Amino acid sequence: QVQLVESGGGLVQAGGSMRLSCAASGRTFSSYAMGWFRQAPGKEREFVAAISWSGGRTYYADSVKGRFTISRDNAKNRAYLQMNSLKPEDTAVYYCAAAPGGTLDFGFWGQGTQVTVSS
Repeated sequence: QVQLVESGGGLVQAGGSMRLSCAASGRTFSSYAMGWFRQAPGKEREFVAAISWSGGRTYYADSVKGRFTISRDNAKNRAYLQMNSLKPEDTAVYYCAAAPGGTLDFGFWGQGTQVTVSS
């Protein structure tokens, strides 16, 4: 079991940057792949980025590739999402998620943090 708490959301102007953080409980954080998802009003939740348990592999949605960077610090039980060149269409609730090591089957979710990008 792992519990996840996101932080770092807020309001930013288009073109700006923001970093989201996900704090995880439990002693086995390093065995989980971590991911970020988002859900905009009236839309389904969508995949944003993921990182393997070791940090050696990363995956991105085409819509954020080159602008967002996912990372993790296993010593601190944290995952991060650095978001640059933000656009109004990035406005959404962002969720942190965890998947058992070796899979991308995300079964553990945080409560979400709101990111609003103004034009």
